[in-house]
Amino acid sequence: MKQIKAIINPHRLTDVREALTTLGINGLTVTEVKGYGRQRGHKEIYRGTEYEVTFVPKIMLELVVLDEQLEEIITTISSSAHTGKLGDGKLFVSPVENAIRIRTGESGEAAL
Repeated sequence: MKQIKAIINPHRLTDVREALTTLGINGLTVTEVKGYGRQRGHKEIYRGTEYEVTFVPKIMLELVVLDEQLEEIITTISSSAHTGKLGDGKLFVSPVENAIRIRTGESGEAAL
């Protein structure tokens, strides 16, 4: 099993979620986060005063998938979140030792 953390633009969330649903992914955690990478934030004007926004709002998706599904899901997230502009986001993949469903006690792949 692998955990995927995807940091994407908030306006791409619906497209990514719908694409994952078509693959049969029915478990997903979404968190509103802020950060920056190469973008280094941006400048905005509010009431005539310019100020710098250092941390850009993003969405972080977290999901645990079977090893066999990994490449297809990475491709799906990447293509759904892609705009071709700076700040499209990043994907991180980590191994997962075990998963346990609290309600039933199922563990491993059965808990997904």
